[in-house]
Amino acid sequence: MEKLKSLLMNRIDLFNQLTKADEILLQIHQVGQLLKSAVYGGSMVLICGNGGSAAQAQHMAGEIVGRFLVERNGLPALALPADSVTLTALGNDYGYNEIFARQVTAFKDSAKLLFLLSTSGNSKNLLKAASIAKTYGIKTIGLLGRDGGALKKLCNFPIVVPSYSTPEIQEMHLAIIHILCQYVDGEQQ
Repeated sequence: MEKLKSLLMNRIDLFNQLTKADEILLQIHQVGQLLKSAVYGGSMVLICGNGGSAAQAQHMAGEIVGRFLVERNGLPALALPADSVTLTALGNDYGYNEIFARQVTAFKDSAKLLFLLSTSGNSKNLLKAASIAKTYGIKTIGLLGRDGGALKKLCNFPIVVPSYSTPEIQEMHLAIIHILCQYVDGEQQ
């Protein structure tokens, strides 16, 4: 039981750290307003990540396209890791490091935002996608962990969870995603 309590307290401590980090809170607020403005303005939101972060990208897109807490019309969001045919074709033809960058290029005319989810901030395919997005004027938002890695410098809005524990970082990312979806629903101003 003590181990279980300790595991839960680690998560509570990390949540408490985030509530006291004014810079992170400001970033989340700014991104929430930007996200709401983009999707209600008809702009596509692209979301990508690898592994567990790919699942979270799909989750976020689903909440935006479907609904989160409030019944509303579907809004434009796309999880780039969701299409296995596209991913395997791009990986085969161009290499794994290009799987997201090629999709950013394909959607550059309709996308205004690119969310990059990474616990390390050093995934080469995300770094490439962020670089390509910048060349097209697409704003980049990083949901990152650890020290933000190399991706931190490429993001207009790097939101860095101050932890080196992958599961804890992903848990905080999910909480942030849900908060951002509340902005889309109009429950945050």
